Amino acid sequence: MTEERRSTGIYAYLDINFNSLISNIHNYKNKIGLLDNSRMKSDTQWVIDSMRVKTPGHRTQIGSLSGGNQQKVIIGRWLLTQPEILMLDEPTRGIDVGAKFEIYQLIAELAKKDKGIIIISSEMPEFVRDHRSYSGHEQWSRCRNCRNQNDNANEILRLASLHL
Repeated sequence: MTEERRSTGIYAYLDINFNSLISNIHNYKNKIGLLDNSRMKSDTQWVIDSMRVKTPGHRTQIGSLSGGNQQKVIIGRWLLTQPEILMLDEPTRGIDVGAKFEIYQLIAELAKKDKGIIIISSEMPEFVRDHRSYSGHEQWSRCRNCRNQNDNANEILRLASLHL
C-alpha cells in the first residue's frame, strides 16, 4: 500500500467497486472473457464489510470518503489478491484518531490470521504505545513478540532494524 494514497493509491473520481477490484481485475473474467459483475459486487461488499468501510454503497465515489475509509478500501483491495505478506507504507498518515484505531485493529486481526505484515511508519512510537503487540525479527529464523509493558518503542525499533 502506497504512502501517497491520494496521488497514487486511489482513483478518486471512480467508485469503491473499481478501487477495490482494480489490482485483481483479471480474476473477474468469466468463460467468454466478460467481467463477472455478480462476483465483483460480492467482493466489493466483502471489502466494505470486512474493512468496516463507512459508505452508502459500493458505487460511491471513493474521493468522497474520509481518508480513513479510503485507506480501508485500499487495504481491502490488496487483501483480495490473497497476499502472504502485506506491506503497509504509512497506513495511518493523514487520518483521524478514530480511523487510526480502526486501522490498528485491522492490522492486529490480520496478524492473528497469520498474515505477514510489514509496516513502514513515521508514527511507530504511537503504534507501539497503542498496540503493545509488534513482531520484529530478532534473527532471520526467529521472531520476537513484544507484548510486555517493559518493551518500549526504542527496543522494538532496535529489534525491527536488526540485519538491515
